[in-house]
Amino acid sequence: MKKLSALLLTVCLVFILSCCDRNIENTSSTETSSEPTETELLLSSMTLEEKVWQLFFVRCEERGEYPVGGVVLFAKDIKNPTELKSLTQEITASNPKTAPLIAIDEEGGRVARIAKNPNFNVPKYQSMLSIGQTGNTENAFEVGENIGKYLKEYGIDINFAPVADVFTNPENTVIGDRAFSRDPETAAKMVAAAINGFHSEGIKTAAKHFPGHGNTKNDSHLGLAYSNKSWEELKNCELIPFSSAISAKTDLIMTAHISLPNIIGDSTPASLSYKILTEKLRGEMGYNGVIVTDALDMGAITEYYSDGTAAVKAFLAGADILLMPEDLEESYNAVLSAVKNGEITEERLNQSVERILKLKK
Repeated sequence: MKKLSALLLTVCLVFILSCCDRNIENTSSTETSSEPTETELLLSSMTLEEKVWQLFFVRCEERGEYPVGGVVLFAKDIKNPTELKSLTQEITASNPKTAPLIAIDEEGGRVARIAKNPNFNVPKYQSMLSIGQTGNTENAFEVGENIGKYLKEYGIDINFAPVADVFTNPENTVIGDRAFSRDPETAAKMVAAAINGFHSEGIKTAAKHFPGHGNTKNDSHLGLAYSNKSWEELKNCELIPFSSAISAKTDLIMTAHISLPNIIGDSTPASLSYKILTEKLRGEMGYNGVIVTDALDMGAITEYYSDGTAAVKAFLAGADILLMPEDLEESYNAVLSAVKNGEITEERLNQSVERILKLKK
């Protein structure tokens, strides 16, 4: 009887121990699944100063020793295929911890930094309007695919394209034939197809210029450009291609420095407006990707705001990337001070930096 009792006791102990082992394994598996991601670990290792620098995308000649988030290439930076590859490799190697993203405006048509250089044998396009006029979305896909192929070859990460504006104002010169169409539904289909084309080659896209620059008369490079439309009117036209871009998973959306007094209530540019970027784009339209401002050295900004004020306002409005401020150091110091004094919370800063770091994966 004693032997039987001892045997039963042994069996019970083995059963209990095996259950404990399984519980330990389950606990271990749960803990593994909640471990921080590579991006979160990198973010936690960064200093406050490094985080703020990540918000800035700058012109090639400004990159210097600053650990900026990205570098934008222009025609003057592009000499020939060999030198372009060397340049992009040098930029990428400049900061091993958080290598800068390399961006370019290569829309096809009149805005094409590489295709307009005679030293490059790449596909060339008359305009995106001519692509839209074919009515065939396969042509827009091919634009993205073909441009994406050579951008990838030359080490470029982001294309500030496609243009998602609707060319509704014949007097509009800044957009014009850069847009796919005068019809919002046609533009929407072409924009989505172009994004898919770029993505097929691993190039990240920035649909622009939210919430639509095609209805304005003035050029925001020179000063304020106005749209007097209401939000409902925009939803029936200008916003349709942007909704399509969001559905196509565009990586970034670039904001326009246009004033919308019937929505915002004053002449504040959309790129500095919390209502437009956070309440409308992120809230109502459900966009959770990266928001990049249009260049902050454009007249619509510099004529009315100091560089530091514009940078802080754009960030507080909801922008993640502050693109090419006129005075980089002033803008950086203003944002850094705003974080240190609590005007910008570190949580809000981390949200944007995390989005930018995810683009680099």
